[in-house]
Amino acid sequence: MTIEQIYTGCLAQGAYYIQSGNEAAIIDPLREVEPYLNRAKAAGATIKYVFETHFHADFVSGHIDLAQKTGAQIIYGPNAKTGFNAYIAQDNEEFKIGEVTIRVLHTPGHTTESACYLLLDETGQQTALFSGDTLFIGDVGRPDLAQKSDSLTQEDLAGYLYDSLRNKIMPLSDDIIVYPAHGAGSACGKNMSKETTDTLGNQKQNNYALRADMTKAEFIAEVTRGLMPPPAYFPLNVKMNKEGYENFEQVLKKGTRSLAPDAFEAAANATGALLLDTRNAQNFAPEFIPNAINIGIDGSFAPWVGALIPDIDQPILLITDEGREEEVVTRLARVGYDNAIGYLQGGMAAWKAAGKETDSIWAVAADELANVVNQSPIKILDVRKESEYQAEHILGSENLPLDHINDALAKLDKNETYYVHCAGGYRSMIFNSILRARGFDYLVDVEGGFKAIKESGRFKLSDYVCPSTLK
Repeated sequence: MTIEQIYTGCLAQGAYYIQSGNEAAIIDPLREVEPYLNRAKAAGATIKYVFETHFHADFVSGHIDLAQKTGAQIIYGPNAKTGFNAYIAQDNEEFKIGEVTIRVLHTPGHTTESACYLLLDETGQQTALFSGDTLFIGDVGRPDLAQKSDSLTQEDLAGYLYDSLRNKIMPLSDDIIVYPAHGAGSACGKNMSKETTDTLGNQKQNNYALRADMTKAEFIAEVTRGLMPPPAYFPLNVKMNKEGYENFEQVLKKGTRSLAPDAFEAAANATGALLLDTRNAQNFAPEFIPNAINIGIDGSFAPWVGALIPDIDQPILLITDEGREEEVVTRLARVGYDNAIGYLQGGMAAWKAAGKETDSIWAVAADELANVVNQSPIKILDVRKESEYQAEHILGSENLPLDHINDALAKLDKNETYYVHCAGGYRSMIFNSILRARGFDYLVDVEGGFKAIKESGRFKLSDYVCPSTLK
């Protein structure tokens, strides 16, 4: 028997490959299915089942394409209703993969159709639990993503989750390994561990939501406390996962259409496409196409795309590092942005060689900023999350989190100069590029972000407060 976790860091997402004999199953696959096909082919196995733990909100699953390519049956837990051919399993129903068995455990709470999959080995012994978004390492799934009507509240779903954990999961053997769908960095929970597996016994001891003496009322209060609004693209991804989507190969073919500078410019004018520049912040700042938005591919790319581009059907034209076009289109498609319509052939070098206009954002090092601060009062914007700002910040700076950039627009003056920083420079350049495209001309990016600011030792900072003590 083989169990392989296929973890994707930018989404903090775990898919799973399970094989026994010459049969295999995939749990919660990503949009691009070639890695699973190649894994099975190399092992001489046939993919028999695609198990989905629920209708995912934070990414588009590859279940439909994978089933079409392999003939595998798509399995969901009770209550799931799909717009494509799928088998809706009953609670405790079992499926054979070679000599091992997968048992369905219906665990509503994160969503109403949520299911965990209990793996029984060749002897029938409980071995592993694929817990989806029901149980994470150190946390549980948020109960506010599946409210269907005014009659179903997040408190109702939290109550379902409490019962699911107590009645279905906690009675299982302490020795089984928990394999969740997400780890730290995912928006599907509040406080997940950076670890991506653990024994159930350890989780019973260390996961706040599995305390043996916790009442249902206490659980509901704790699980619902401090929930931030989910990213706007979440319900759109749920819809795609429930109803179906365009074939990934077609999305990839359309998005990787090579456009010379004149053709790229013509396409932008004809379609009103968003210009998305995925180079790193340091390469973007000195020269970029006017009105382009920078979200670097080497970072939390897909979640920020989902958070900041409200229209999932928005046409997108890409400016990328050479050779990374397919990667960018793939990572857009993972979160349902299927309307990339091409990329700039030759990148910024070709754009400049064609004599096209460029723009830039002024950047300063932390020491340069310190010199400016000492000469006269300036406005410093800290675009980190509120909790990061509260933990420690430059005295006199203003906190305008990137997550709420639209709220920031009403507070800022286009005629004012702003020095902008985040933790390391990734988010501040996103912030600056969006404001630049909206007519803010006097923006200065602080290279290296708060890390460089603190290391310089030249700024008056607030007293440090450990983030774990913040409410």
